Amino acid sequence: MGETKEKVLAVNNLVVNFRTDNGLVHAVRDVSFDLYRGETLCIVGESGSGKSVTSKAIMGILARNAIIAGGNIMYRGENLLEVSEEEFYKIRGHRIGMIFQDPLSSLNPIVRIGKQITEAMLLNNDKLKLMYNDLISDDMIKYKNTLAKMNITINTEKKTIDALKASLKQNNYKNEEDRKKDEELYNHKKSAFKAFEKETKEKYKAEASSLKEKLKDTQKQAKQKVKDYKKQVNEEYKQRVSDIKRNYLNVNNSDELAKKKEELKQAKINKQDKLKITKAEAKKRALQIMKEVGIPEPEKRYKQYPFEFSGGMRQRIVIAIALTASPEVLICDEPTTALDVTIQAQILELINKIKAERNLSCIFITHDLGVVANMADRVAVMYAGKIVEYGTAEDIFYDPKHPYTWALLSSIPDVDSKEKLEAIPGTPPNMIYPPEGDAFAARSKYAMNIDFRRQPPYYKVSDTHYAATWLLDPHAPKVEMPKIVSERIRLSLEAAKANNSQEIDPEKTNIIDPDPDKKPEKSGEVKYIVKPKY
Repeated sequence: MGETKEKVLAVNNLVVNFRTDNGLVHAVRDVSFDLYRGETLCIVGESGSGKSVTSKAIMGILARNAIIAGGNIMYRGENLLEVSEEEFYKIRGHRIGMIFQDPLSSLNPIVRIGKQITEAMLLNNDKLKLMYNDLISDDMIKYKNTLAKMNITINTEKKTIDALKASLKQNNYKNEEDRKKDEELYNHKKSAFKAFEKETKEKYKAEASSLKEKLKDTQKQAKQKVKDYKKQVNEEYKQRVSDIKRNYLNVNNSDELAKKKEELKQAKINKQDKLKITKAEAKKRALQIMKEVGIPEPEKRYKQYPFEFSGGMRQRIVIAIALTASPEVLICDEPTTALDVTIQAQILELINKIKAERNLSCIFITHDLGVVANMADRVAVMYAGKIVEYGTAEDIFYDPKHPYTWALLSSIPDVDSKEKLEAIPGTPPNMIYPPEGDAFAARSKYAMNIDFRRQPPYYKVSDTHYAATWLLDPHAPKVEMPKIVSERIRLSLEAAKANNSQEIDPEKTNIIDPDPDKKPEKSGEVKYIVKPKY
């Protein structure tokens, strides 16, 4: 059996609108995706496609005029759209970190870099509290997950009833029979809702009660462990102070007395370090992270201001700030946009290195498919607030299905392709008035009549690959992808094949003669015995 992936974050049917003077902007429309432990999910699309709005919804930092009209964002058993700001304070930065587009606007220009890096650590400096939260974390997540499932089930049914009510009020029915059917369904669901709600609560009650009791036991044990740890630290401190005083019992020499005072001071610092993050420890950790992200002379740089750093170095500082709390999810919102090409490559390499070392889950937002090729495990292609294609990096680059994905791939400069680059005609739609059908239809030369009338469903290409395009419907005419895209795929596959068939590096391996006692399995096939060199 294959290894089961651990789901870290789940976005389900997210809908985000914005109130403006001109009307309601439909920025994110029914977006869903999962993020797994240790993977990078790249969300790609042109400006205005809803990428950054989605990430800000996850972080809980949407603008005041934002309206979350539907969906949920599940993280560690909680719907992030429903948690209080006080709860979000414990999650934002601490468990989910974010790197923004412009490092200069992310940093306070009048505060030294060192203070900005250590700020989050000093705000969450109670190690006993952190220890307690870690001890109860698993059971708390299970309990909250059960409550969340119950609430989602009830709210989904409630939204279905509200949608039917709205549909009946609009009265856009072509015949009376359809209206009567929906009216009967609405009345039935409305009258049955209280019974449905009661039944759903009863269904989850036993499981929730069991998990709640288990959580109470875990909390009790955790409190005792924290209490025992604190007691142990205090006893060790007392013993250390007693040992120091005994060692210097009959000493009157000023140098020895100074040494005694220094040892007592160090013993107190060691005790404090075990109970909370002190300024000295925060600085030590900040210098270590600055070194980790490739900032030279961290001790000197620690005291400098943001304007004394180059663009690339400022971005490294922003990454360092995001890493100080050791988050398990890192959201990178176009972190290389403001940087030149060589610095871009360094930052991407740094993010990949840190992700591998810390086993981070990463959401990488970009409009650059070249960046996607270097970073992604899976890719979500967004257009006009919707995910139009979703799959692994190999699915998107070697078997793209949506015309918008074709258009993005056709517009990337390439060294090998001889075909003319294709620009994407037109402009994205005005999302105050979102199109009824496929939002990309007006800009696509492959659009059919149905594209302008109805939104396409997601068609399954493979277990990992889905695309929302009517071109995948069994009744649609067969359409070939643009020649520039198919040619690039062909050249890429040929290059990969050539690389795989290259001779083994003699510096790393010894190739000795074929085994004389073993016949080739196929005609013309020769088996070699390969010995690694040490």
